[in-house]
Amino acid sequence: MNLGLTDRVAVITGASGGIGEELVRAFTAEGARVAALSRRPVPASAQVLPLLADVRSPEELDRAMRAASAAFGRVDVCVVNAGIWPPESLPLDALPEARVREVLEVNLLGAMWTARAFVAALRRSGPRTDGTGGTGDGASVIFIGSTAGRFGEAGHAEYAATKAALRGLVLTLKNEIVHVDPWARVNLVDPGWTVTPMAAQTLAGSGQLDAVTRTMPLRRVASPADVAAAVLFFASPVMSRHVSGEALTVAGGMEGRALW
Repeated sequence: MNLGLTDRVAVITGASGGIGEELVRAFTAEGARVAALSRRPVPASAQVLPLLADVRSPEELDRAMRAASAAFGRVDVCVVNAGIWPPESLPLDALPEARVREVLEVNLLGAMWTARAFVAALRRSGPRTDGTGGTGDGASVIFIGSTAGRFGEAGHAEYAATKAALRGLVLTLKNEIVHVDPWARVNLVDPGWTVTPMAAQTLAGSGQLDAVTRTMPLRRVASPADVAAAVLFFASPVMSRHVSGEALTVAGGMEGRALW
């Protein structure tokens, strides 16, 4: 199926990570052009523009959005993917202040600064007028959250708090962005445990796979491709042109109770 993403311009943060790399591959496979933002360079190609940016810096994000618009003419899709998850489990009263502040800076403020810079770029360019989808062929913002924001995660209170806060951001931004682009949409993808370098060490621990899949009817952890497929759905003006303010959980049917 043609998702309507050919020649669309997608800005992806955290593009050098496990999910980020797959997002870049998935969008380019659909014919999109990608501005790949990260703190480590990613390979360039005819479709991929690597840009170094730290999501903690509004100035760096604004420069990156301007560079993407200069290279590709505009921006259409923003995937707010950059995030960190400290692997050591610590109760709230034992969390170092520096760790809490860093997670908040990257996962929450970084998400806000990214969306802010994207909307500013969209305001400068205006809505697309050459779309093939007609009414509803607008911009799309997709935040990458986590099941921790829905169910909580013991030992990672700061991480869970940042991911839960994204829901409020999504529900607010969906009402604001339409004043810039009347058909723009804002949605959230909540992955559960996913096989990425960030989670690999934890998942490799004895008995960890059994433990993390006990609440899933589909007893396996996700791949980055599973997450990317959900993001493509929300990015597509064909598949989800009338979907905004929604959260899609990619976690094998995870519940807040043990099933196995």
